[in-house]
Amino acid sequence: MVRAGESFILYLNTALAALFILYNNRLVPEEEIRLPLTDRAFQYNDGFFETAIIHEGRLRFWQNHRQRMQEAALALQLELPSYILSPAFEEHLLQLAEQEKAHGAGRLKLKVWRAGAGLYTPQTHQVNVLATVAPIVALPSRKPLQIGICKAAHTSYTPLSHFKGPNGPLYVLAAHEKSINQLDDMLLLSQAGMVAELTSSNIFWVQNQVLCTPALETGCINGIARRNILRYAQQQMQVQEVMLSPDHLLKADAVFAANVTGIRGIESIEGQPISQQEEFVQQLRLSLGL
Repeated sequence: MVRAGESFILYLNTALAALFILYNNRLVPEEEIRLPLTDRAFQYNDGFFETAIIHEGRLRFWQNHRQRMQEAALALQLELPSYILSPAFEEHLLQLAEQEKAHGAGRLKLKVWRAGAGLYTPQTHQVNVLATVAPIVALPSRKPLQIGICKAAHTSYTPLSHFKGPNGPLYVLAAHEKSINQLDDMLLLSQAGMVAELTSSNIFWVQNQVLCTPALETGCINGIARRNILRYAQQQMQVQEVMLSPDHLLKADAVFAANVTGIRGIESIEGQPISQQEEFVQQLRLSLGL
């Protein structure tokens, strides 16, 4: 008798040529996926996504990702299927990574959106779940960032602003501005002009031995790296979640950006240099595996 997990592995071993994805916990070739025009991901962006890193056969910070998925589902009034929080689902994701030659170093993107059709009023609270994995072919850069201040878009605090997906166009606008200005990243401000985040990272700074990061009320993402940095730093020093203007960054002892791919120092903002306290940043990298 072949158990469910064994049949999953057998299917992986017999599918050598095609690119595969995991759709509603079922392994299928990528080219077989067909979504109707009424799909709510296309019509209303009615969902969220998670990006996780696979490192040496493990999903880094997976427990934190599961927690944020539950938070996002609650905010959007979605019903997560029970399998998505089970150890078996995690194993299926790692088997998919192995199939895509990303078991040692890979990037997982997990998309969750409301099933059914309908107009703004949904027909169901059930969801579709789609997982894709791609290998990471180069180590993340640790070169310090040169950033500007985004003029095209501002963050805004809402019940949906702390997770990824609903506000995607905001970050597209910021990234477009980054490209035009030939910078490494852009600093997004809140509508009140307070420091919020970068296009795909949270921002932190150290001043007078206090670690600061923008409060969620600025509209920033409640990042996975952010959660772990704050948890770690609270054991070492004073930590403050703040609403402050960009001028405070220029007075800091160190400013850095962080997401699940790693931690990078910030060297300048709008061409103005910033002090670098590389020892603290390096300690964070070693302690958190970032």
